[in-house]
Amino acid sequence: MILRNRECYMLLFLLQWNLVCDDDWKTPLTTSLFFVGVLIGSFISGQLSDRFGRKSILFATMAVQTGFSFVQIFSTSWEMFTVLFLIVGMGQISNYVVAFILGTEILGKSVRIIFSTLGVCIFFAIGYMLLPLFAYFIRDWRMLLLALTVPGVLCVPLWWVIPESPRWLISQGRFKEAEIIIRKAAKTNGIVAPALLFDSTEMQDMKLQQQQKAYILDLFRTRNIAVITVMSLLLWMLTSVGYFGLSLNTPNLHGNAYVNCFLSAIIEVPAYVIAWLLLRTLPRRYSISGTLFLGGGVILFIQLVPTDLHILSVFLVMLGKFGITSAFSMLYVYTSELYPTIVRNMAVGATSMSSRVGSIIAPYFVYLGAYDRFLPYILMGSLTVLIGILTLFLPESYGNPLPETFDQMLRVKGFRNRQHTNHVRSSKEIEDTRTRITPL
Repeated sequence: MILRNRECYMLLFLLQWNLVCDDDWKTPLTTSLFFVGVLIGSFISGQLSDRFGRKSILFATMAVQTGFSFVQIFSTSWEMFTVLFLIVGMGQISNYVVAFILGTEILGKSVRIIFSTLGVCIFFAIGYMLLPLFAYFIRDWRMLLLALTVPGVLCVPLWWVIPESPRWLISQGRFKEAEIIIRKAAKTNGIVAPALLFDSTEMQDMKLQQQQKAYILDLFRTRNIAVITVMSLLLWMLTSVGYFGLSLNTPNLHGNAYVNCFLSAIIEVPAYVIAWLLLRTLPRRYSISGTLFLGGGVILFIQLVPTDLHILSVFLVMLGKFGITSAFSMLYVYTSELYPTIVRNMAVGATSMSSRVGSIIAPYFVYLGAYDRFLPYILMGSLTVLIGILTLFLPESYGNPLPETFDQMLRVKGFRNRQHTNHVRSSKEIEDTRTRITPL
C-alpha cells in the first residue's frame, strides 16, 4: 500500500534522474538539504532584519523563495534541483520568521496573540491541507511546483499595505518615521494620539541606549540571558524533532498516503485553536509544558497498542501531533516575549534555526523504524516529555509587557535581579514610553 501510494507522486521524479537502486540515498538527502537551507535562513534572517528592518527583509526573502521556486521548475539535473531547493528553504523560513516578528511588534497584545496562533498558524495549516489536494490532482511534479509558486506573486501589492515596525524604528533612533506610523495607526483605529509621543530628553536617552548594534553573542551576554537562550534552543530543537518526526512518518502509517497527510494537516487546526485559548488564559510555561506532556505521553503509549488495531494507532499518532503542534505554535509567542526589541528577531531566528537542526535529524528517527517500529515513538516521546519538564524552569512572560532593553528581561528562577546603571532609563521613564506607544 505504501509503495503504491508513493508511486503515484514520486515515480516520475525518481526515474527522471535515476534516483533508485544505488542512488536511492539522494531522495532523503534532498529533503535534508532543504532543511539545511531552512536552518541557514533561520540564522541569517534574524540578524538581517534586526540590522536592515523587518519590512525590507520580509519582501526580499519572499522574492527569493518565489523566484528560485520558479527557476527550480526548469531543473535539468538532481544537483541543480537540490541546490535551488536549499535556497528556497532559506527564503521560505526567513520570510515566515520576519513576518511573525513584524506582526508581533505592530499589533496590540490581544490581537498579537490571535495573529501568532489563529492567524499565522491556521493559514499554515490550510496550506498544509491544500498540499495533498494539489498533489492528488496534479501528478506532474513540475506543474505541481508551478501551482505552489504562483501565489507568491500575489503578495507583491502588500508592499504598499504593510508598514515597517515602529518598535524597530524606535530601536534605531528613527523617531519621526515611527511617529508617522503610530499616528496613522491611531487614526485608523479611531484613537486620538497624544500631541507629544516622544520628548527631546527621552529621544536623546533612547538614542544613546540604542546606538550599539546587536550581535548574535548578545544572546549570551549575561548568565541569565545565556541560560534562557540555551534552554530555548533545546526547547525548539526537541519540539521540532517530535513535530517533523510525526509528519515525515505519515506515509508509513496504515492507509492512503493522501488521506493520512490530510489528517496530519487538519489536526493542526484544533491544535492552534487550543494554543490560542491557552495563551489568552494561562501562563506560557504551563501551557507549553502541558501540551508537550500530552504529546509525548500519547506517543509513548503507542507501543502498547496491538498491531491489528491500526485505527487506534493512527488516532494516537494524530493526538500526539495535536499536543506537539500546540506547543510548537506557542513557542514563537513565548520566545518573542522573552527578548528585548533590539535582539528579538535575532533570538527568534536563532531558536528557529535550532528547530531546523531538529528537522534535519528527524528523518533519522523515522528510519529507526526499520529496526523496531516502536523505537521512533519511544525516542520522540521521551525527548518530548523531557523538554516539557525543562520548560517549567524558564521565566514566565504572561501578563508582562514586551521588554525593550536587556535590563528589562525576565530572570530565570534562582537568579537574583542585578541592576545595571549604564545608559538605563528610570522605571518611570520606561513606563511613560510604554504608555505613549500603547495606542498602536
